[in-house]
Amino acid sequence: MITVISKAAYIVLCSLTVILLLSCSSQEQSEIQLSRRNDYPIILVHGLIGWGEDELLGFHYWGGFEDIETYLNRNGHVTYTASVGPVSSNWDRAVELYYYIKGGTVDYGKAHASKHGHIRYGKTYSGLYPEWDEEHPVHLVGHSMGGLTIRALTDLLIDGDEAERELVTSNTQKEDLSPLFEGDKQWVHSVTTIGTPHNGSTFADDENRMAEIIKDAVRYIALLAEADDSSSIYDFKLEQWNISKAEDESFDDYMNRVLNNPFWSSADISVGDLNTNGAAYNNAWMDTHSTVYYFSQTGQTTTKSSWNDYHLPLRETNPIMLSPAIFIGSFTRNDSAKGIVIDESWWPNDGLVSTISSKHPTGHSARAYEKASSITKGVWYYFPTKMGWDHMDLIGLNATTSATVDKTTSFYSSIAELLHSLPK
Repeated sequence: MITVISKAAYIVLCSLTVILLLSCSSQEQSEIQLSRRNDYPIILVHGLIGWGEDELLGFHYWGGFEDIETYLNRNGHVTYTASVGPVSSNWDRAVELYYYIKGGTVDYGKAHASKHGHIRYGKTYSGLYPEWDEEHPVHLVGHSMGGLTIRALTDLLIDGDEAERELVTSNTQKEDLSPLFEGDKQWVHSVTTIGTPHNGSTFADDENRMAEIIKDAVRYIALLAEADDSSSIYDFKLEQWNISKAEDESFDDYMNRVLNNPFWSSADISVGDLNTNGAAYNNAWMDTHSTVYYFSQTGQTTTKSSWNDYHLPLRETNPIMLSPAIFIGSFTRNDSAKGIVIDESWWPNDGLVSTISSKHPTGHSARAYEKASSITKGVWYYFPTKMGWDHMDLIGLNATTSATVDKTTSFYSSIAELLHSLPK
């Protein structure tokens, strides 16, 4: 009898120990879940060749057939999905994002539009969250180029733009200045980037090749869009270049006009923001602000080769990323005049972006994330690299089984819980 009781007690003791250990290992998660301290909306911002919530046959950029926006809202996290120019420059996308959230007619800025030779005004939006202001801030979450876009928007909100302000001041007609370029707007509570090329993607350093990759992606999107007449609502959002789809125009004709337009040779296009030169320029003007929380998530789908130090893609890597992963995994560059050195530390990558590039902007304050209670504003906190995750895994576009869907939703739940645990 004593032996039986002892065994039972031992089992109970072991069970309690396991529970205690699990509680300790998930202490951070419990800390976050039990301390939700703000209810600011989360705005999801897509990357290059991305699309909005209802633009592609019910196939979501964020989650594929499992809509991350719906999932987060269902779990108590108010979330919206934004839509900006899929191939436009980072500046144009940031400006569009401002109006997409706040509402109004897109004003790219007179100085900017004049410099790059496109139209100053764009679409008019009703606004995802018209009440957006300092009393009603938001959390911005961006994937890939979307991370650069939310960084640019945050900086414009806080610092404004001197060139636009000077032009209005010196103009005798005193043209209206977009509120975005005024500055002094503390409207962003946090910035979270996912697989973002903060320091550029070496795959984009050959701009001609990158432009062709973009065009190939556009053609792929077109194939999806042509699968159903209703999908022709996919919009390249290039009104600033005087490109818009006519009502009676086929999607194929519209796409061909986009692909053959001279704007591809402009400096005001996405390619210039994605290479390492463009990244160095962006990092110089897009500040990390002391009033904003910053986080980054990274993936890696490559491993060191068994016969040399180059990195090769894992077997489960998305096939469309095999070639870029191999290229990035062996590319080097030493441009000391521009302060750009690409060495073997850049070889681990997620299929499109070097892991080291997506951690944080070079020259900006950063440290590894440890726990929620130690977070301060004005510092980039990077999380452990998600090994085995490629660029598309990070948004759930490779999720084809319940296990991979659960992996994606768990990932975004943890992000949302952290953001809503931040002090107001």
